[in-house]
Amino acid sequence: MTDLPAAGSYLMALLFVLALIGVAALAAKRFGFVRAATSGGGKRRIAVIDTLAIDGKRRLLLIRRDGVEHLVLLGATSETVIEAGIGVPQS
Repeated sequence: MTDLPAAGSYLMALLFVLALIGVAALAAKRFGFVRAATSGGGKRRIAVIDTLAIDGKRRLLLIRRDGVEHLVLLGATSETVIEAGIGVPQS
């Protein structure tokens, strides 16, 4: 590598780092550190529909699961279901 110009050695180092990142990503996927976004037939059963920050420590979440919505209050140390079984509005 002593006779390569500086730009060539930088390019080789960049390719080496990108290869290491790729190997790490494949290893993470192989050993279960990365989970797939969907399971089953590819249709997701759960989704966060909307969020609202109440203050620095609390947040409201509207969650839909199997066509039913639930309103949940998340705090720093607790979770509270405000309303469950909300019908999905027809649009």
